[in-house]
Amino acid sequence: MKNKRMTVMAVGGGAVALAAVMTVGAAKKDMAFTPAEIEAAQTAWAEGIVAIGATKTEGGDYSARAAEHIRTLYAYGKAPVLFKPTKAAEEQFRDTYEEAHSYFVGGDIKEDGGFAINPWTAVRFENEGLYIDSDSAVAMGNYYFTTPEGQEVKVEYTFGYIPGKDGQPLINVHHSSLPFSP
Repeated sequence: MKNKRMTVMAVGGGAVALAAVMTVGAAKKDMAFTPAEIEAAQTAWAEGIVAIGATKTEGGDYSARAAEHIRTLYAYGKAPVLFKPTKAAEEQFRDTYEEAHSYFVGGDIKEDGGFAINPWTAVRFENEGLYIDSDSAVAMGNYYFTTPEGQEVKVEYTFGYIPGKDGQPLINVHHSSLPFSP
């Protein structure tokens, strides 16, 4: 199976698929997810990150917006979640909903400054590869977070997905890190 890069992007709360070119083996009839469903999950994640920061900037309840983001996109409370955020050093892993919420908006964990409240004006996924089996999927690549000044911050990621009750992908693995700098 040879995958080609595909890019998924959210800008200011709206999603734009820049390119979705992918070659995969023959699709199985019982496949849990399609590439389009994983791209849609990535778009929803990107839009959520942008919306959390925008809500804070507008003086709204960004904590509630982050809570909705986590509840609808992550598998907390349904299955174990393995989450290693980009900017986590002392408390590297976020196994609970509360720890994930702290990372996105700050609060419970001392080192958390609120990654999602920066604010970011866009998030763009560039998948290096996507693996789908009968009951899960894994995507790996780079995602780019755009600052209000228009600068992109490149971050490496791996997301794992399992089906939720409605069959839609929920994140059960989230690892991200800044690229190696020699």
